[in-house]
Amino acid sequence: MSFQTPSSSKPVRHVKRLWWWWLVWCLLVSLGIALGMWQWERAADKRDYLQRLSDAPQLSAPHDTPPEGAQISLRGEFIADQTYFLDNRVVEGQVGVAALTPLRTEDGRVWLIQRGFVPTGGSRVDPEIETPQGKVAITGQWQPAGEIALLFGPNQEERRLQRLALLPWQADLGEFAHPGWLHMQQGAGMFTPWWEPSVMPPSRHTGYAIQWWGLALAALAVMLIGGRRLIRDGRESGAASTTSEREREP
Repeated sequence: MSFQTPSSSKPVRHVKRLWWWWLVWCLLVSLGIALGMWQWERAADKRDYLQRLSDAPQLSAPHDTPPEGAQISLRGEFIADQTYFLDNRVVEGQVGVAALTPLRTEDGRVWLIQRGFVPTGGSRVDPEIETPQGKVAITGQWQPAGEIALLFGPNQEERRLQRLALLPWQADLGEFAHPGWLHMQQGAGMFTPWWEPSVMPPSRHTGYAIQWWGLALAALAVMLIGGRRLIRDGRESGAASTTSEREREP
């Protein structure tokens, strides 16, 4: 009948412990490297995106769908009675709304114009704003309608919207010229500009990548130093066990 003495089981336990040590720390190092690469790629994507915005063309009432960031010039008339407000905007510490007014161009097409920020303070009463009558010429930056973000509750409360969307106008005005809206930058009827592309700077993603790689390097150092100590302890323990067994031999 064979059995394993406590001293002979120590090397087995040590091997298992060493194996788990290398496995866990290798996973942590790999995770840090992978997250760093992900942030590095996001930085490259953001640089490409900002470059596309910078290179976007200047267009005049385009019939083809304009690219994101295009500078578009329009001539037409505001549809004042179809003004809505984008709720919960904050500019320089002031709470307010953004005025949204459709504009019908000379060719009969309708465009949604984000005219700028209007302060309201804590009031929930819609602000009284002036809208130019007759023909106007405006210029702005184009933003296409993107994926619908998750929203808890209804998007529309009377004439206030929680997020930009074309749906509130389509029952009265039909289809718009293109799926998107123009953030006004020049022209009559413009209020305080506030909108800019919501993009994290590429430098921040690069910083995150360096942080993840630094953590991966630190984890690698811990793995190697700790692994060497475990190997050394195992050898010393094995040598001590061998010496103890020899001393017990008759």
